[in-house]
Amino acid sequence: MEPSYLLRGLLIGFSIAVPVGPIGILSIRRSLNEGWLVGLLTGLGAATADAIYGCIAGYGLTVVSTFLVNQALGLRLIGGLFLCYLGVKTVMAEPPTKPATSAASSQKSGLLSAYFSTVFLTLTNPMTILAFTAVFAGLGLATSNRNFADATALVIGVFIGSALWWVMLSSSVSLLRSRFKLHHLKWFNRISGLILLVFGIIALSPVQ
Repeated sequence: MEPSYLLRGLLIGFSIAVPVGPIGILSIRRSLNEGWLVGLLTGLGAATADAIYGCIAGYGLTVVSTFLVNQALGLRLIGGLFLCYLGVKTVMAEPPTKPATSAASSQKSGLLSAYFSTVFLTLTNPMTILAFTAVFAGLGLATSNRNFADATALVIGVFIGSALWWVMLSSSVSLLRSRFKLHHLKWFNRISGLILLVFGIIALSPVQ
């Protein structure tokens, strides 16, 4: 196993995770409202999905990749509806009156829900597999001739790179939580909810 494959995967995972989209908005909002751990698990859900798509591209699973691309419309509709649901829910949500700093409060917020909701949301975005396929192909990494160890190093690197971004984002936002008053959080909920709703409407739009 060449260390260079691990590094390449890390850079790919980080670069694909960095652009702020619906998952970034969710992670920021949950970090502010529900604490660092919930925001982090939101991001790690996306990192897990990135690793799954990294497996498809890294191991040269063209059959799976082709199937996902062919199901792009259905996946986009499912993801779009889920984004609209999250958007409406976020707009209507009231921020907590006390900081979510204890383990008990974190458990109440639904750690598993925070994690699996973003795994699902990322997997239903057909652009993710297209992005990985394009990046791997552009770097000459999309080949079935690569040995198992090198492909595994790529996938591990993708997860680490993506997870690194989410650790940085959720930690940075959590450090600023004390500066946000209750009315600030209410407005942030409204704005982030509307942004999620817009993302959902765009995903449901027939013009793609």
